[in-house]
Amino acid sequence: MKQLTAKEIRQSFLDFFASKGHHIVPSAPMVIKGDPTLMFTNAGMNQFKDVILGNAPVKYPRIADSQKCLRVSGKHNDLEEVGHDTYHHTMFEMLGNWSFGDYFKKEAIDWAWEYLVDNLGLNPAQLYATVFEGSPAEGLSRDDEAASYWAKYLPENHILEGNKKDNFWEMGDTGPCGPCSEIHIDIRPDDERIKTPGAALVNKDNPLVIEIWNLVFMQYNRKSDGSLDPLPNKVIDTGMGFERLCMALQGTKSNYDTDVFQPLIHAIADITGSKYGADKQRDIAMRVIADHVRTIAFSITDGQLPSNAKAGYVIRRILRRAVRYGYTFLERREAFMYRLLPVLIDTMGAAYPELAAQQELISKVMKEEEDAFLRTLETGIRLLDKKIEDSRTSGITVLDGADAFVLYDTYGFPLDLTELILRENGMSVDIETFNSEMQKQKERARNAAAVETGDWTVIRDGDTEFVGYDQTECETRILRYRLIKQKNKELYQIVLSQTPFYAEMGGQTGDSGWLIEVQASEVEGLQTNILDVKRENNLSVHIAAKLPTDPTATFTAKIDVAKRIRTECNHSATHLLHEALREVIGKHVEQKGSYVSPDTLRFDFSHYQKVTDEEIRRVEQIVNARIREDIALDERRHVPIAEAREMGAMALFGEKYGEDVRVVRFGSSIELCGGTHIPSTGRIGSMYVVGESSIAAGVRRIEAVTGEGAERLFYFVQDGIRELKAMFNNVPNLAATVRKSIEENAELKKQLAEYARERVAALKQQILARAEVRNGVKILIYKGNGNVDAFRDIAFQIKGEEPSNETVLFVAGITDGDKCGLVVMLSDALVADGFNAATLIKEGSKHIQGGGGGQPHFATAGGKNSDGVPTAVETIVKLVVSDVFKL
Repeated sequence: MKQLTAKEIRQSFLDFFASKGHHIVPSAPMVIKGDPTLMFTNAGMNQFKDVILGNAPVKYPRIADSQKCLRVSGKHNDLEEVGHDTYHHTMFEMLGNWSFGDYFKKEAIDWAWEYLVDNLGLNPAQLYATVFEGSPAEGLSRDDEAASYWAKYLPENHILEGNKKDNFWEMGDTGPCGPCSEIHIDIRPDDERIKTPGAALVNKDNPLVIEIWNLVFMQYNRKSDGSLDPLPNKVIDTGMGFERLCMALQGTKSNYDTDVFQPLIHAIADITGSKYGADKQRDIAMRVIADHVRTIAFSITDGQLPSNAKAGYVIRRILRRAVRYGYTFLERREAFMYRLLPVLIDTMGAAYPELAAQQELISKVMKEEEDAFLRTLETGIRLLDKKIEDSRTSGITVLDGADAFVLYDTYGFPLDLTELILRENGMSVDIETFNSEMQKQKERARNAAAVETGDWTVIRDGDTEFVGYDQTECETRILRYRLIKQKNKELYQIVLSQTPFYAEMGGQTGDSGWLIEVQASEVEGLQTNILDVKRENNLSVHIAAKLPTDPTATFTAKIDVAKRIRTECNHSATHLLHEALREVIGKHVEQKGSYVSPDTLRFDFSHYQKVTDEEIRRVEQIVNARIREDIALDERRHVPIAEAREMGAMALFGEKYGEDVRVVRFGSSIELCGGTHIPSTGRIGSMYVVGESSIAAGVRRIEAVTGEGAERLFYFVQDGIRELKAMFNNVPNLAATVRKSIEENAELKKQLAEYARERVAALKQQILARAEVRNGVKILIYKGNGNVDAFRDIAFQIKGEEPSNETVLFVAGITDGDKCGLVVMLSDALVADGFNAATLIKEGSKHIQGGGGGQPHFATAGGKNSDGVPTAVETIVKLVVSDVFKL
């Protein structure tokens, strides 16, 4: 049989399951938005989570796809394994097929065998299947049903039992779960397979006896008390590691030796002047970079830029890990990973065309991040060198783990590079303390994010109907509620049958408002404040500090209309802003993120240089002209995605769209959008930009205000100008007057600086004239008023003028208002004789109730006891003259 390429293998899977009646869907974005429990797609089932939980209808009972996934932690601590072994990755593709209430175990097992053996030609003798052994503690028996289906294809010694850890899949602490059946393949040489049966190596971390496919049979629902209820609609969820399948089919012993990775590895070798296979450490570095460059490129494509928070921090960490391996093991001192993009696009661009579409942005972001971290590495090395120098001076050979953690946490300097540099200098690091500091940080983060959720209390069945596009209040009933605890605060999550409340999504903040109980009598209804509304697993979850008195009652759900209108003004303005930016600075502008609330709007977009003041003014003029036109909102719901694109609607990279979408149009501005909007642009009032900045390479951010916010901005500016005019006697030309004042001030500063220089020169001459010699040391003393900076200059001038072989001590005791200070300078001869200015200053500062430090030849100190200045000066002089305070 002809060896298949990676592209052919991927397509064969989709074609096979299409022949079995499965609807083929595209990969969801790897970066997840709108799910507080996940930052990244880490399994193929993520995009079907709402369907599995019953929060979205089943549109297609059979589905298959190839899903791009990202894992950086978990069962195998994937990030630290990546590059060191042959089969772990950060970004990987998962081939999967699903059944939602349609077929179950028999078909899933039959088709898995048919695809692997009959279609792809894998050797059945190399295959093993695991089944759940059961759990008496939970009343779960062995999965005999799955075992019986496998028995049609495999001998008994190839059907293995697995424990709950390996063969019972759970979505989380609560929710759908069930037994699973893993398919493993033994790709060791024949002689090794004869010597040691593969059954003994399944799930034993052998790199050549590996899991390739997991068939999950969801048949239970886990409740918060740990008990299990049967699922009314059983689900099949399978996931096959694409890269591992390629390894098995292409006859290699490593995922990295397949055509998925080899083009990248060859490119890395060419760029770095390396040869893959010649050196273990360099091979690891090349594998790390080949893996990580895929993760970084796909994350940026899906809208997640590297940053210092949440998902952005994960991507930055992965990028920096790759840079560090290139720096340490491939001697790369300049950015190079961005140069691998054309190779990545050549290997994966056909399956994922968004890579080529976003190539320029990905390249610019990667290069800027690489350059920035290379600078960080240089800074970290300088800081570490200083620590090494200080440790040597003190005779210490072990670096404090807390110092290593500061380098890691604050400066992004990796521990293994710290260890490498320390070894080269005959030192080591206190790993135990470092790990302790790391654990403290993790606990802080875990405690901050910890949320305890109770079981849903179901009052009645049903789905939520959102009526907020058309209504600001409606009659409703509570479907379910639950208690959550976060940061020692109790809140309730409430799901309604009908709601006008918009749940936070797509950059628009959630509504707030009230649930008002409709009383049987005509007295005023009881009221529950709705603090916020979030979207969780496709549910609109209303958050309240307390439950209504009677959750079974009928309510009026009413939003805070004033807040909604302000939010809608800002949201509609972002659409006008987007279009105006494309008109003024170019069609390359694409939305990269947004935030709209009642008070402000923020719009992130692709652009590779600062937006000039003139361009911002032109954008404001266009937006405000369209506001004055009072263009009516043209909103169309349930439009087929293809038809929406034909209308010219802009779709955003990294967003997951269904087959039917909502189109929002204001004149020539047409966008796919699920948010709420103002009925016509005139209601916005006006829009003005208050900030423009860079948030990443090739991505700019504009912040603006509308309506009442624009009014407040106008009043703020107006009041400021009025106040400035008053300061300058209401002159007619304020700008010219202020400019003249600044120029006069600059001239006066110049004159003051010249006067200060003359005074310093005069003071220096006075000090030199009063020089005295004690015990062979030339003593220069000043005691009086002044400031430390002036006497620092005098000290260095004297040091530069005195012969280097002369023993000179300069001490200044300075009083400056209610503060005081000391300055000490030693000539090179005194330093060579064993004296240290930093040590002397510490002794002197005791008399002024202060402290300080410095270098062997120069030091300063500050204090608050001016009366002690004469004693401090004399103490320092005596320590030098007496010749007993050498170090």
